[in-house]
Amino acid sequence: MEIVRYPDKTRWDEILKRPHFDNSSLVSTVSAVLDDVRKRGDAAVKEYEAKFDHVELADLMVSEAEMNEAEKAVEPELKRAIITAATNIRAFHKAQDQSLPSVETMPGVHCWQRAVAIDKVGLYVPGGTAPLFSTVLMLAVPAGIAGCPEIVMCTPPRPDGTVNPVVAYAAKVAGVSKLFKIGGVQAIASMAYGTESVPRVYKIFGPGNQFVTCAKQLVSLGQVAIDMPAGPSEVEVIADETANPRFVAADLLSQAEHGADSQALLITSCPDLAEQVNAEVERQLDELSRRELTAKSLEHSKIIVVRDIDDVVDLTNEYAPEHLIIQTENPRDFADKIRNAGSIFLGHYTPESAGDYASGTNHTLPTSGYAHAYSGVNLDSFRKKMTYQEITPEGVANIATTVEIMAHNEQLTAHEAAMRFRREAVEKINGRP
Repeated sequence: MEIVRYPDKTRWDEILKRPHFDNSSLVSTVSAVLDDVRKRGDAAVKEYEAKFDHVELADLMVSEAEMNEAEKAVEPELKRAIITAATNIRAFHKAQDQSLPSVETMPGVHCWQRAVAIDKVGLYVPGGTAPLFSTVLMLAVPAGIAGCPEIVMCTPPRPDGTVNPVVAYAAKVAGVSKLFKIGGVQAIASMAYGTESVPRVYKIFGPGNQFVTCAKQLVSLGQVAIDMPAGPSEVEVIADETANPRFVAADLLSQAEHGADSQALLITSCPDLAEQVNAEVERQLDELSRRELTAKSLEHSKIIVVRDIDDVVDLTNEYAPEHLIIQTENPRDFADKIRNAGSIFLGHYTPESAGDYASGTNHTLPTSGYAHAYSGVNLDSFRKKMTYQEITPEGVANIATTVEIMAHNEQLTAHEAAMRFRREAVEKINGRP
């Protein structure tokens, strides 16, 4: 990894740049697929599955018989791990299920809020270089807790026309309503517009490559919501002299192995640690199953040595990492100063991989600096909030003048009249002329 020592603040933007790949033709390519699926439905989806996933499909939906066969193919040890992870994820997201009490903002004026589950949600779970069955749990479990009546999921099929059995089993454990063998842009199009087989949904969740990400952003310009903008995965580690170089290197590599466009950063004020971690990264890299792909990610990953704690904090808040691991003597003190991050992992014994799989927090997080403004997926992601108000005659007497004056000064006379008529009716009831 490149070691950058004591960079001047004028260079921070340059140092913190994410990897960029030419996508000049991306929008036109993705738009063409989206438009074709919208017009031709299942027929177009099947053609794109043959073209991109190299599989001829008679049916797009995974049948109950296929689900049962998939369950039999999963090793008992892995089943137990999936159930444990789902239990922890369910516990953490269930704890978020809290309602706002009714508030009387002034005598007779009552306001409250109710969370209502989104009727139909669509989940995309990539196949690609690794079947991300953990993502099934991260998306479907909170959708179920939120009370979404229909949970539709798409995942790419294997060459034999089946889905990965572990992905299918996780979908069953997590409560997916309908599972489809569709990948890529055509999966996003199917859920956004609906086809003869795939129901149209109201919000789409899930990670994917640059084509999937572009497709999600394009369909969100219409009537379909998406979880968040997203890009390649990333991690930042903050470490001091108490950190274990072996742990730090493993954390950097665990994110770098996601893909060639992933990024890993170490920010430290300890130059000796920087050298130790760099050497450990090289040693551990040789032991990885995805060594070549991980090495490409490390080409745009960095170790940054700064002068003091203030620079560590400022640089971190500027970068706004998807994952932030704090391996310092007092990690909670550090964490209190962080304003921009997707998910934070505290202490020497908290690897990012725990959050990716089983601790209970969600691993669907804002990347590419979107943590400046976006939250990761949570229970509220699967709900919309509806507000209510109820005004009694007493409330009309208290609030009418305020509303009428404001409406009058915005020259919205119908607004003014709607309140004035009620005020006059209340005054009549109260015996006022």
